[in-house]
Amino acid sequence: MPQDFPPPNPPQALPEIVVTAARLPPTAADAAFSVVRLDPQVLERSMRLDEALRTVPAVSLFRRTSSLAANPTTQGLSLRAIAPSGAGRALITLDGVPLNDPFGGWVIWSQAAPESLARVDIVRGAGAGPYGAGALTGAVALTERDRGGVLDGSAAQDGGARLAGAASTRLGSVGVTVSALHEVSDGYIPVRGPAAGAADTPLDLDSRAAALRVDAPLGRMEGARLSVRAAVWEEDRGAGLAGARANASGHSLSATAARTPQDDGYGWRLQAWRIDSDLANGSVSVAADRSTTTPANDQFKTPATGSGVNLALRRQSADWRGGRLEWEVGADARLNRGETRERYSYVGGAFTRERRAGGETSVAGAYVDGSWTAGDWLVAGGARLDRWANADGFRVERLLAGGAPTADVTFEDRSGQVFSGRLAARRRLGETMSARAAAYSSFRPATLNELYRPFRVGNDQTTANADLKPERLSGVEVGLGAARERAAWGATVFWNRIDDAIVNVTLSEGVSGVIRQRQNAGVISALGVEVNGSAHLTSALSLTGAVAWTEAEIDGGNAAPQLTGLRPAQAPRWTATAGLDWRTTERLTLAVAARYESARFDDDLNSRVLDAALTADARAEWTLNDRAVLWAAADNLFDAEVQAARTADDVAGYGPPRRVSLGLRLTY
Repeated sequence: MPQDFPPPNPPQALPEIVVTAARLPPTAADAAFSVVRLDPQVLERSMRLDEALRTVPAVSLFRRTSSLAANPTTQGLSLRAIAPSGAGRALITLDGVPLNDPFGGWVIWSQAAPESLARVDIVRGAGAGPYGAGALTGAVALTERDRGGVLDGSAAQDGGARLAGAASTRLGSVGVTVSALHEVSDGYIPVRGPAAGAADTPLDLDSRAAALRVDAPLGRMEGARLSVRAAVWEEDRGAGLAGARANASGHSLSATAARTPQDDGYGWRLQAWRIDSDLANGSVSVAADRSTTTPANDQFKTPATGSGVNLALRRQSADWRGGRLEWEVGADARLNRGETRERYSYVGGAFTRERRAGGETSVAGAYVDGSWTAGDWLVAGGARLDRWANADGFRVERLLAGGAPTADVTFEDRSGQVFSGRLAARRRLGETMSARAAAYSSFRPATLNELYRPFRVGNDQTTANADLKPERLSGVEVGLGAARERAAWGATVFWNRIDDAIVNVTLSEGVSGVIRQRQNAGVISALGVEVNGSAHLTSALSLTGAVAWTEAEIDGGNAAPQLTGLRPAQAPRWTATAGLDWRTTERLTLAVAARYESARFDDDLNSRVLDAALTADARAEWTLNDRAVLWAAADNLFDAEVQAARTADDVAGYGPPRRVSLGLRLTY
């Protein structure tokens, strides 16, 4: 289960970590904001990172299915259930490099297997400061492992098999870290019972990924290192309907030079990266009796490239005006280019038209961020100024027979500036308790996918909108927490507002499907409460729990008045998690985890209701020796029916049924 940072002196809230890769350590300022460090045990027991993140109630996947079964275009991550989105409203970084797809903003989670990670920090609330564009509702900062190794192999009852591992070694002064993942599954059919027909097929999966990182001293400069990392990934999966499949692939390369700051000294980071991704995604229309499907769209290629640079200069002073001062100034820039290539208009047994659409988006900014710690007080803040631009947007359509053009549209270049900032204070109240307050703002530019690509899911169609403006969030929050030797708890109350929220707005609706368009649909306001706690009842028994309540509402204004007073799609009011860990003997450990989520809506008009869901997972571990653990797990132990989607003709799609796995974990 997640743990809030403990309330003693903020500089001690994030323990110092020996850095062997080229990275700057977490800042003291983080302790003033709502930062959750994912429990290492949760990370260790999870087969997918997005499933581990879901143990934090503030984390929202776009749909209720994890990356085991979800289409790549729905694997966006948002925080605080304000308004989950397929594009995601949170920035995901691995040692500073964004993992969000350059075309669509979603995350291919196989890029970062849990075995490859040493730490996961979740920053709830707007990202501002060094996080930059995309961290609208927060950021998830992943840190790759530097030492040791792990290998986990398992088999599951649905024809599933998984082998994942990571290891670090030292060759003199050079460090080498490798990681790899391969997972397959026959999957399950998402439509159940009498509603299912011959057109409904399993959500099978074949996922592969590998990465290599080399760390070396940078010249003779004390404390300075250079890291170069290369990664590759690919996943092929069924879409749950005959004739519909998706394939997502990509590779990345990054180089980072950094020096860790010392007291009364400077530290710095210079980083450059490039991501190349591709997506093939076929969609179909479904007959009323679900006996057959008809090809609707063949997105056969979506080449995209994301590149960026960032630099930072940091200094910390051990004694400045009676306290400890730490500041950082920096700048960053990102450029995304991409296009969709697809066939559509299926007539007479063949596609008759072809479309190319795409362009480029860019954002560049500079920031200053800092903190001052004195006695029981920590004060932190920062500001950013960014310039965004959309350029070279186009859509070309032609007949496949003869090649005659039917549309040739060039979209107007658009640009603007956004200021964002954050300010927070934290005060220690006695030996175990602390209180904090924060205010912040941030923004997220529209993705290439939102700007230029129309898409279809089953019989529902959504059109693009090249006139989309960036969505902006502002918010405030207060928190109180305490940590004792055997127990800890924390509580946060927040208010957030998203202006120019990007929403898929329904234009027309019929029995066979709906037509929507992406629009800046007014304002989303949200009031929420987050509470979490943990207790070690004995040396062998521990309990954890967390609950989040979010009341979110749309004011569509003149842009989408039909949405005013409604709740954002896919945003539940309540989420709660609980866990029990019991070490029954020196060798046997039993663990149970439960997750509850209240009802949510599958559409903007709140007409498609997804029922509340309660699931429980169980796990048993048998320690063979200091390096080997045999484990068995049952996900969705009671085979609960978790509604994940609902069509216009009221056919529900469900999350995974009960899934039993058996595995062996080796560490060194």
